[in-house]
Amino acid sequence: LPLTALRSFEVAGRLQSFTLAAGELFISQAAVSRQVRELEALVGQPLFTRGHRSVTLTPAGEALLSVLTDAFDTIGDRLDALRDQEKAVTLGISVEPSFAACWLVPNLPAFQKDNPDIDISIDADSRLVEFRRHEASLAIRHSATATSWPRVESRHLCDVVLTPALSPELLAQGPPIETPADLTAYDFLHEENRDLWHQWFRKAGASLRPERGLIYADGGLVRQAAARGQGVALVDTLFARDDIAAGLLVRPFETTLPYGSYWLVARSFAGLSPAARRFADWLTDTLDENIKSAALRD
Repeated sequence: LPLTALRSFEVAGRLQSFTLAAGELFISQAAVSRQVRELEALVGQPLFTRGHRSVTLTPAGEALLSVLTDAFDTIGDRLDALRDQEKAVTLGISVEPSFAACWLVPNLPAFQKDNPDIDISIDADSRLVEFRRHEASLAIRHSATATSWPRVESRHLCDVVLTPALSPELLAQGPPIETPADLTAYDFLHEENRDLWHQWFRKAGASLRPERGLIYADGGLVRQAAARGQGVALVDTLFARDDIAAGLLVRPFETTLPYGSYWLVARSFAGLSPAARRFADWLTDTLDENIKSAALRD
């Protein structure tokens, strides 16, 4: 079997790019192209349609890729299992930065207390991983709509519900807030863009669109900025629950804005290692308890 050529083809087909394949395999783009051409000569037909700086799989290429990806993944999983028998288990988790900072890090000691044999390695990154070797076994991702991630499975974790909030110190220094329009007297804080505030105002019955204010990369930073008195923010009700209960944040209105959900993502839940399965079960059970507790408190 031309294993080197098959591996180069699998990576190039999965990533739809000879350049990205070269980066993953730590070889040159020319080497990837040469190995793919050798494979095409062996099977007697093209596996890629080559365009200007792009490649797409032919029907024959798609058929071969579906077999090879599963085969290489199975081999990699078996090697990982054999390797992990000889040393302590380190479980890689790729997590959205907001979820990592606001929920996972505060709750993780409870998991580690009950599972001292599992070391957790957290990669706070919003990019979806490919779940190749040396990458994460599980990912936690946010989606504003339905999930559409290729070659993975996903499970719903929790819905995201946003609510206006600001620090009590900032509220005491500014004018009273009685109507949604009164919020315009304060600086607005935004996550990624300024559209979420427009959506909240529309739901609250006010056609306002804030065009100014600091923009942060993720919701965790927005929540911290609001607690420090930098402005009024839309915060996740689950993540901000403790801050609101402790009086670090104040909710001027009960109107909330649904904003998608968090999902647990894996290449295959049936193929998870025992350590990954234990973490997934703990994550869903603990989140469910938190959500039920928040509902009873409200």
